[in-house]
Order: sequence, then C-alpha cells, then structure tokens
Amino acid sequence: MTNPINNIQVEAVSRFVPDQSQPDADRYVFAYTITITNKGQQSAKLINRYWLITDSNGKKNEVSGSGVIGQQPKLLPGESFEYTSGSVVETPVATMQGYYEMVGNDGVPFKAPIDVFRLAIPNILN
Repeated sequence: MTNPINNIQVEAVSRFVPDQSQPDADRYVFAYTITITNKGQQSAKLINRYWLITDSNGKKNEVSGSGVIGQQPKLLPGESFEYTSGSVVETPVATMQGYYEMVGNDGVPFKAPIDVFRLAIPNILN
C-alpha cells in the first residue's frame, strides 16, 4: 500500500542509441527518460539515486550518487520532473531498477521505488 503523503510515481522509457553503440565490442548504449511525479500530499525533494543494472549475462552494476543529472529537484504535490540519462551495457538486452532517496517537507526521508524496466535493441524480443 502506498503512503498518501509520500506517493512518488516513477515512469521510465528507454531507447537504443545505435550511433554510440559498438556491438562488435560488446558495447550497447541506451538512453532512458524518467518522469517523476509527486502524487502525494506534501512536497518532496530527491536527494540520491540508486540503480541496479543487470545485463543478460547476469553481470550486475550498481550505480548510486547525489541527485539526478546534477540536480536535486523538489516536487510540489502534483508536479513532475523529467530527465534523460544513459547507460552502457555489454549485452543487447539488460534491465534497470532501483530507487530514489527522497525527503518530504516534514523532514522524514523515504524511498521512491523504480520498477524494473528493460533496455533492449529493437526487434530482439518478441
């Protein structure tokens, strides 16, 4: 059950970037656009991010750090923040998942989960 005070919705859309990829060298570049929407009842600030990237060989890469794209956006109730970033993996299919560490206007920290989403070159999966 989601907390109505701190209800952060995260949506992800990924795309393959062929001009930066080198399949012969096991280098697959993907861009992903994230939309973070505050559906809660108080403002919330994104403090840190955590990603778990898993390629189709089972190799895992953990990425964490302050904010996103150099920013720590504060979202008022009903507001959204969108950004685009990228990931480089060694296989044509991979997954990403994680969470954002947020802090509510009341000063209480919480995690906003990022559901698993797929990175895949076009037409590789049915």
